[in-house]
Amino acid sequence: MNSQLGTANYRIPLFCIVTLIFWFSMYTCVPILTAYVKDLGASNKMAGLIVGMYGLSQMLLRIPVGVVSDRIHKRKMFIVLGLIFSVVAGIGILLTDHLTWILFLRIIAGAAAATWVDFTILFASYYAKHETTRAMGNITVFNSLGQMFGILCGGWFADQYGWESAFLIGAAVGLAGTFAAFFVVEKFEENEQAITLNGIKEVAGDRILMTVSFLAIILQILTFATVFGFTPVYAQSLGATKLDMGLLTFFSTLPIALASWLGGKYASQWLGERNVIVLGFILTGVFTVVIPFTGSLWMLIVTQALAGFGRGFTMPVLMSLSIKHMETGRRATAMGFYQAIYGLGMFIGPLFMGLAGDLLTLKEGFVLVGMLGCITALLSHVLLYRVMTPSTAVNSSM
Repeated sequence: MNSQLGTANYRIPLFCIVTLIFWFSMYTCVPILTAYVKDLGASNKMAGLIVGMYGLSQMLLRIPVGVVSDRIHKRKMFIVLGLIFSVVAGIGILLTDHLTWILFLRIIAGAAAATWVDFTILFASYYAKHETTRAMGNITVFNSLGQMFGILCGGWFADQYGWESAFLIGAAVGLAGTFAAFFVVEKFEENEQAITLNGIKEVAGDRILMTVSFLAIILQILTFATVFGFTPVYAQSLGATKLDMGLLTFFSTLPIALASWLGGKYASQWLGERNVIVLGFILTGVFTVVIPFTGSLWMLIVTQALAGFGRGFTMPVLMSLSIKHMETGRRATAMGFYQAIYGLGMFIGPLFMGLAGDLLTLKEGFVLVGMLGCITALLSHVLLYRVMTPSTAVNSSM
């Protein structure tokens, strides 16, 4: 059946707008959060813990969210809850400057992000199974656009009206998204069976899922140690303003949207999914290593834009590989495992950079993290070859 006809009645444009709004509301604080908590007196270690707690709470919550979603056949309910949590996290930071409370609010933000499981699975359900990579590429574009515009607006508002305004605009936009989410179309198969305990165990033991989840951990370490962690702090040492930090993160995220669309729709067909992932890690690793060798803000922006292309090529392909071989009734559980496991990278990345900043230097931390990305490019080639051969793929999903 023609995919355009098959997806005509699912209000896909509305879903994409809700996705964009969700990530906008979550990311207005990203370009300034590390600098903001350091301004409140946090050490590098504490700043890394606050930023990383967002990833840790996702790691703990995404598997339960995926399992419950598969059990009760509800996706939209979690999407609405995610937007509500994003509003609470934004408003909460406006009401306190105590670091412990900010840490707790980042846990709530992580709980909001845990519902991304249901965004991706519901959107994938609108497409035929063989179009999963295309679906993940499309939704990742709006994920990235939301992050990108949130980052830019957050940086601008913080520069013009003070730190707190970045949190306020995120909460306000998130509230509008909450109302829009009620009109998203729910979808599940009429004869779809609820996942069982044995089914959960089989998903957890799937070799393809575990391999791409491991690679996603490394990708998130690279991302949250740099552009969503300590690259803005390094930019400050080059004389960056709050708006400059927003622009840095914006131009680091814009290529993710472009590469996600190209990677999901074209590159994975031309080069093969494995080669796209390898290319992505090479770009991300190399242009992380060079961060401390950039002597001006514009050079830093260029290097991080190139690293953004690497992340954009890799993200949707890994996400697609985690679920496209799964039965429909197991997809949210599989996506929950995938996103929970890569949440570990969101926690480790900024925490490692914070410790490196206190014990070594941030410059040495960037080099170490970038080298990890380069090594993972080779590792991903080997691991994906082992699990994606036809005989292995069949066995892994039995």
